[in-house]
Amino acid sequence: MIFENEQEVTRLAKADELRSMGVNPYPHFLKKDMSISEFKNKFAYIKDIEGDEKKADEEVTISGRLKLKRVAGKSTFANMEDENDNIQIYYSLGSIGEEDYTKFKKNLEVGDVILVTGYAFITKTGEFSIHASKIVLASKAISPLPEKFHGLTDVEMRYRQRYLDMIMDSDVRSDFAKRSLIVSTIRRFFEDRGFLEVETPMMHPIAGGANAKPFITHHNALDVDRYLKIAPELYLKRLVVGGMEAVFEMNRCFRNEGMDLTHNPEFTSIEFYWAWHDYFEVMDLTEELFATLLDKLNLPKIIEFDGKMIDFSKPFARVNYIDAIVEIGGISRDIATNKEKILAKLKEDKFEANDKLDLGHLQAELFDNYVEDKLINPTFIVDFPISISPLSRRSDADSNVAERFELFIAGRELANAFNELNDPIDQYGRFKAQIDAKNAGDDEAHEMDEDYCQALGYAMPPTAGWGLGVDRLVMLLLNKKSIRDVILFPAMKPLKNEN
Repeated sequence: MIFENEQEVTRLAKADELRSMGVNPYPHFLKKDMSISEFKNKFAYIKDIEGDEKKADEEVTISGRLKLKRVAGKSTFANMEDENDNIQIYYSLGSIGEEDYTKFKKNLEVGDVILVTGYAFITKTGEFSIHASKIVLASKAISPLPEKFHGLTDVEMRYRQRYLDMIMDSDVRSDFAKRSLIVSTIRRFFEDRGFLEVETPMMHPIAGGANAKPFITHHNALDVDRYLKIAPELYLKRLVVGGMEAVFEMNRCFRNEGMDLTHNPEFTSIEFYWAWHDYFEVMDLTEELFATLLDKLNLPKIIEFDGKMIDFSKPFARVNYIDAIVEIGGISRDIATNKEKILAKLKEDKFEANDKLDLGHLQAELFDNYVEDKLINPTFIVDFPISISPLSRRSDADSNVAERFELFIAGRELANAFNELNDPIDQYGRFKAQIDAKNAGDDEAHEMDEDYCQALGYAMPPTAGWGLGVDRLVMLLLNKKSIRDVILFPAMKPLKNEN
């Protein structure tokens, strides 16, 4: 049962007392004239009035949540906060009337949502305030807010009760407003360049589009299992086959994996596919997107993230995959190109080494363990091993290399892109190889998707594609260490009473 502690019981009694006075603690059809920020801007001129009477003649109605209340006999100073701003309220027995003053002196509490009608004035101490002539209780708070000066200190509770986190910390609301701006900027960026936004299924008959463990659900009417979207890739490329030459989707994806500072089981991604373009042009477009985002957020060219300074002022570095292992990871080329020597090196340095993996997957182990965390400034790692790139076009110059890049910033992968494989026979063979990889222990390998191969059989033009994790991008731009700080309602371990 909720609302059982002493303070909540007291507040429930006050709500009942208001009802007995003919006051509905939860009225509707209430209107405000403007926000607190608009109020401050409209009446800012009173600061320049000569003399002691610095006040406006016009009365308006504003609203907010009561955050502070200090009663001094027949007058009260309070503070209320709306979505973006806060203001001091002054009211007295004389200004709102004895009946309302007596009623609200006892029953109006911190946490309540109120409407205040009054005029702007400057107090004797020089604070811009609203002098109230009328106060209306818009919604009674039954649960008391945490103590003001300590706020919501339990990090787990901040994520579980995001609404309370937002009430107590206006910066949290600001961060999510910035996230919304980032998302809308990305969308406009692609629309302005002729991309068409589309929606593809959230439930797939085959788990595909990325190497990941899927969530499985069941469709009762069809009596079939379905997989929540790992990635929209294969559906988006079907649209390119169908004649849509520039498409993108920004939507939720789901991966049944662990949670940590950079992983949440449901997350937001954006993917686009661009016919008649190549992965070099996609790199250029990616740099252009970051420049646009920094400008829109009024961020400098050098930003801080997790104690690291990230320099966006120069062209992003472009480094070959094997060269990165050698030159950045410090692994000799002789080791980096030999399966047995890689296994020996990994074992020597106490890393897991699965001798069933092929050379490409073992090179990925080298990259993950020796290179990734050293890529601080924006860096495109290009030309990956073909065996770890089952949907990427094979290089004409080297059949063991995929025409693919990943973008790394602050030691983390942020985007993945490649020239798309459009040879249906090659794609079918790659899917078969993925089945072999799954049988060898890679439980994240792709499933066979014959319908997708059939789609390629109708011919897909030369196409480049790209995917980016929006949550990690927001983390970077807002300097947040945990993905939970940029997802409104992140996944959490159940409380004991939720099991």
